[in-house]
Amino acid sequence: MTLTLYFREYCSLCHRMLAELAPWRERYGFELEIRDVDDDPALTERFDELVPVLMMGETEICHYHLDTERLAAHLREIS
Repeated sequence: MTLTLYFREYCSLCHRMLAELAPWRERYGFELEIRDVDDDPALTERFDELVPVLMMGETEICHYHLDTERLAAHLREIS
């Protein structure tokens, strides 16, 4: 399973969410694709002021801050 983190390199909230995801990745073994929204105009338009955004496919799990309850629910659902 792969989750996607829409990210900006200069975004402190983005780096925080990435760090907070590390123990979750270790525990559940999911892959994390990191996409910099500034590398793609379509992503910039879609996610501009929402980053960081954590997605599972086309389903948003959370944005701005890691919502551990929603993440756990999504991970349980697919386990």
